[in-house]
Amino acid sequence: MKFYVSATGIKKLTISSSAAVTSGGGGGELPVGMKRKGSLPGSRRISHRTLLLRAVLVLGLLLSLLFFRSTFIMLESAAFCSSSIGCLGWRVFGGSDSTLLREALMRALLEATSDGDNGVGGIESSTSLPSSFNDLVKDMSSNGQDIKAFAFKTKAMIMKMEQLVESARQRESISWHLASHGVPNGIHCLSLKLAEEYAENAAARSRLPPPQYVSRLTDPSFHHVVLLTDNVLAASVVVSSTIKSSSIPERLVFHIVTDKKTYTAMHAWFAVNSVNSAVLEVRGLHQYDWSHAVNIGIKEMIEIHRLICRHKLDSIKRENIVNEYEHAKDLQYLRPSCTSLLNHLRIYIPELFPDLNKIVFLDDDTVVQHDLSSLWELDLNGKVVGAAFDSGCGDDCCPGRKYKDYFNFTSPIISSKLDYDRCGWLYGMVVFDLHAWRKTSITATYHHWLKLSLNSGFELWNPGALPPSLIAFEGHVHRIDPSWHMAGLGYRSIMNVAESVLEDVAVLHFSGPAKPWLEIGNPEIRSLWSRHVNMSNDFIRKCGIMG
Repeated sequence: MKFYVSATGIKKLTISSSAAVTSGGGGGELPVGMKRKGSLPGSRRISHRTLLLRAVLVLGLLLSLLFFRSTFIMLESAAFCSSSIGCLGWRVFGGSDSTLLREALMRALLEATSDGDNGVGGIESSTSLPSSFNDLVKDMSSNGQDIKAFAFKTKAMIMKMEQLVESARQRESISWHLASHGVPNGIHCLSLKLAEEYAENAAARSRLPPPQYVSRLTDPSFHHVVLLTDNVLAASVVVSSTIKSSSIPERLVFHIVTDKKTYTAMHAWFAVNSVNSAVLEVRGLHQYDWSHAVNIGIKEMIEIHRLICRHKLDSIKRENIVNEYEHAKDLQYLRPSCTSLLNHLRIYIPELFPDLNKIVFLDDDTVVQHDLSSLWELDLNGKVVGAAFDSGCGDDCCPGRKYKDYFNFTSPIISSKLDYDRCGWLYGMVVFDLHAWRKTSITATYHHWLKLSLNSGFELWNPGALPPSLIAFEGHVHRIDPSWHMAGLGYRSIMNVAESVLEDVAVLHFSGPAKPWLEIGNPEIRSLWSRHVNMSNDFIRKCGIMG
């Protein structure tokens, strides 16, 4: 058996046992010049060399491609991989670019998250951090930092920015509350000019009401409205809006009680700007001739309220809350109303108006939108107070209005008497049956709890007129329809309430820091109040009061 290989490679293979061999019974002879003996080894060497050459060429090509690929990967990944070998291995052996970067970034972020150095890691200090995203990009590209440094630096930047945002938010809240404590220049100007008018203009000192209407002040057939306020502008809006909304304004009788310093300005305003149809009186506290017992009770009441407010302020200072901006909401206890006699005097309304039987009490930060006439005809079922509960979120809910928000239930005195989740009623617009009130011991109960607070170190409730009133009127409150009263319009949480909901409520109460005569509230909500300000009035214009 012999092999024959042509000079150009393996073209045809013939296996033969004679000089002329055919393949498969016939076929051509071997080419001329080819040796029959001794040619097999040479043929095999030629075949192996040819195959080896081809293999070397292919392998060289593959290695060249691999070299360029690995070089490109290493250059591309220099700024994103903490381990070039790891990146190279992953991407060469199957990982895509996007998958690699995602996995590497996730590992770096998880490491930064679990870092015990609050995410700062290798970052020297917060001052060395880039101040913006563009600065971060420049820093990473110029310094050639890897993806781990990117993750740690990014987290440190975010943490720093979160701290700055929180600090700004708390400072803004502090400023917002501080702005609510002051008296705007326009209102201060208005009081001064009206006091001057009272001194110079006899018309500003004219009797209120005129003599022919004095009998209405005690006539139970009329609708009596009571305000306790030292804010002339606020009182004018309450009176104006109530009259405009009333279907029978001629039956309205307004009783405005103010302090001695505001009396002349308040009197001058309503004497010069007389109300249409309705009857109105202005009385100063200095004009009341109370009994000795009532005088002692009022002095004791206001002194304990002042001590409660002072204790709260001292507590805030001790805990350094103001400086740390931790509980800005506690600044509400620093407002002047916390110690205002007029704010707490409503518990003495039966003594203020001994001849009246049924009244509607309105806070001065309210605005009336619908007729209130039916409130005087409302059957309170023998109760003393007709009041709405928080209607800002609908029926049967009172967010921020539960007893837990007013009282300290860590005190056994409170926890044994009151329900933690009970809803409190709204104090800005209520109906008082003074005849039924005089048959109870509500005012005495109020004083009893004030003394308990005094003896308990002022820890029973947060400062304010409502907490002790909730206790004193316990069992004497009749729930009225929530559409009568919406409170909380002076807080930010209610500033996005639908306009249609606001328009449907009879009385809007701007309880909270953002009073409607201030500019810190929502302009659209404030406009519901300011549209009742008489912008054409000379005093309003001269004092620059804006609607």
